[in-house]
Amino acid sequence: MKIAAVIPARYKSTRFEGKPLALIFNKPMVMHVYEGVIKSDALSEVLIATEDRRVYNACRGFGAKVVMTKDTHRSGTDRVIEAAADICADIILNIQGDEPLVNTEIIDTLIKPFKEDGNISYTSVKTPIYSYKEFMDPNNVKVVVDKNDFGIYFSRSPIPYDRENDKGLKNFKGVFGFKHLGFYGYTKDFLIEFGKMPPSYLEKKEMLEQLRAIENGYKIKVETVGISTIPVDIPDDIKRVEKFILKSYNN
Repeated sequence: MKIAAVIPARYKSTRFEGKPLALIFNKPMVMHVYEGVIKSDALSEVLIATEDRRVYNACRGFGAKVVMTKDTHRSGTDRVIEAAADICADIILNIQGDEPLVNTEIIDTLIKPFKEDGNISYTSVKTPIYSYKEFMDPNNVKVVVDKNDFGIYFSRSPIPYDRENDKGLKNFKGVFGFKHLGFYGYTKDFLIEFGKMPPSYLEKKEMLEQLRAIENGYKIKVETVGISTIPVDIPDDIKRVEKFILKSYNN
């Protein structure tokens, strides 16, 4: 089984233009992502896909394999689909270029279901939520799964809703639910098929493209990892990432 990872890195982000090149401890963010991914021994190829020549040149500068893609893509997944067309692999991982804390635990967890079950076509990961604030934050996508860890629903709302303990939820001690982390694995055949599906009703309501698969009857295996990453959406997130890295080194 050949497994490749594609890192979509868009320069023209609406909320943070140029973020693939934003410096985290004097190193471009996309380089942090790339270095986190290539630590995995399971991958036959790691490719960065961008629409901007500045990102392309920077990636070539630190030795990464990188390709130019169209600048009209609506999502990182669409960029991955274009880049994956010329990759010879059975499994394609989608590792977003704004996830500088990606590690081998995440990579291995995305891959494991494909090795255990030949019927798996789509995987992702989740992590427990222990904070009320994090649970209520619409920027954190929540997921509920069935007993076999297949996704039932993804939402920006706090799910599942605890009707009996609603009033005391702020003081609750334990796992509120699960946060969905935006990393994906697909069989190459499914990825191509997914790209042909039109955006679905729930996808457009929640602005979550994984709901397109569920609405079309596909299953997503969502297993648990111990880490909760910090995606970089706005400039202030850089400081949060640096603080996390410093804390990790000091522990």
